[in-house]
Amino acid sequence: ALDPLSTSIFMGSAAMVWQLLSPHSWLKCRLLECCNMKDTLNFSVLKRDLERKVFGQHLAIQIILRALSTNMHSKQPRKPLVMSFHGWTGTGKSFVSGIIAKNLYQLNIPRRRFVHHFSTVLHFPHPSHVQLYKEQLQNWIRGNVSACPRSLFIFTEMDQMPHGLIDSIMPFLGYHEEIDGVYYGKAIFIFLNNAGGDKITEMALDYWRRMKRREDIPMKELQSLLSEEIFRNRSSAFFHSQMIQKNLIDYFVPFLPLEYKHVRQCVREELRVQGHPEDEDLISEIALAMTDYPSEERLYSSKGCKTVASRVTL
Repeated sequence: ALDPLSTSIFMGSAAMVWQLLSPHSWLKCRLLECCNMKDTLNFSVLKRDLERKVFGQHLAIQIILRALSTNMHSKQPRKPLVMSFHGWTGTGKSFVSGIIAKNLYQLNIPRRRFVHHFSTVLHFPHPSHVQLYKEQLQNWIRGNVSACPRSLFIFTEMDQMPHGLIDSIMPFLGYHEEIDGVYYGKAIFIFLNNAGGDKITEMALDYWRRMKRREDIPMKELQSLLSEEIFRNRSSAFFHSQMIQKNLIDYFVPFLPLEYKHVRQCVREELRVQGHPEDEDLISEIALAMTDYPSEERLYSSKGCKTVASRVTL
């Protein structure tokens, strides 16, 4: 017979082996890499991060929080969550998608496996290879969702994607129980677009010229405008896309152009990140230099906060 100490060691070892062999055990998730089957998104932390770190994008934050809340509170979503972010460069599209990815999984190491970034310039550079890209993209999504239902797919530079390519993933975005034994309802797709940014800026500028607040811009009107614009715009990957015709994009998320006060906030935050003291003269100098559109009013930064970090470094 085993003495009490040996019995304890044996039982403890057996429990550890079971944890490591179990596909979704907490221990395996910490020591190895596994998919977080249980939704772990902390909305209060996500909301705090968006409100503290993202400037001038009240509409985008409102839509994103609503979209994620609806999706996460459903035990078995009927379809994947599909969001398309639109706006000028530097307005926060990539930054916000990074905040979502950071908060979606509790552990840093597994997140690298279940957050998938697709760069059009890097992954789909040749329009003549569209058919090959379609097959590769379908296989990649099918394989990753099979491994982890709560997979996040982020597509950047959508305005440079070859026409017709994005429609190849349309079957995965619809209302299906399963496709070939794979359930896609917990997956999240985010598309980042510069297309539509000019229309968003036109509406924001029109409100400013009529002395109306940007906070009063109607969300539904702007989303409808975006849907129509990217469907008709030949520079958009969604030009005449069946994905839009079949209403598979759940949310068109507008990122407004950044005003002088928002660029100031970006500069102040970058000074803090780089460990510099807050220099009001420097903050004003950088923000003024970056506020350049339209040429008469100089109300917005045409590059958003894109080059703030390099300007602060210099």
